[in-house]
Amino acid sequence: MEHEFWHRKWSDNDIGFHSAAPHPLLLRHLAALGLHPGARVFLPLCGKSLDIHWLLQQGYRVAGAELSRLAVEQLFAELNLTPAITYEGTLERFEAEAITVFAGNIFDLDRDALGPVDAVYDRAALVALPEAMRGEYTAHLAALTHHARQLLISFDYDPALMAGPPFSVPEHEVRRHYGGAYHVSRLERVALKGGLKGHPAHEDAWLLEPR
Repeated sequence: MEHEFWHRKWSDNDIGFHSAAPHPLLLRHLAALGLHPGARVFLPLCGKSLDIHWLLQQGYRVAGAELSRLAVEQLFAELNLTPAITYEGTLERFEAEAITVFAGNIFDLDRDALGPVDAVYDRAALVALPEAMRGEYTAHLAALTHHARQLLISFDYDPALMAGPPFSVPEHEVRRHYGGAYHVSRLERVALKGGLKGHPAHEDAWLLEPR
């Protein structure tokens, strides 16, 4: 999507995509990543997700990337943390205690700036991007994280019934983007109660393990 679309969403507080609780699929399936205590988890297009609060409470370190500086500011405020802010090229790096978030275009983030991560949790990034951008994104994410294992959450619905975001990313597309570099396993498929924007939809949790 155009950057202005997301900046406007945050400035207008039009953030219906922001959940008021940690995602149940994260709580049920994080263990599948086999993380050690203190492991570093990367969340692309993280917003101010409460998933971050939960991961920090479990003793993990968190790295994130988010287009909206406003979202990053709100995240740290809600965590009651005052970040140190430095620059990484076109990105701003917000850092405090066990969390680092890069504000700006994720495609401007490189592996050296991000540093090592043990896993990726993609709840809101892949499904936020239109189909034309997903191939570039998935390739960038794999390179950026050195093919770290990943917990991916996606939506599956009839795109003729509604327009994203969030976009429908069905199984064949998940496998097309990730199957060459990862073993792809579906951990759970859930029918969304009430659907998505009133239309029937499923949510899938995927485990991606490097080949």
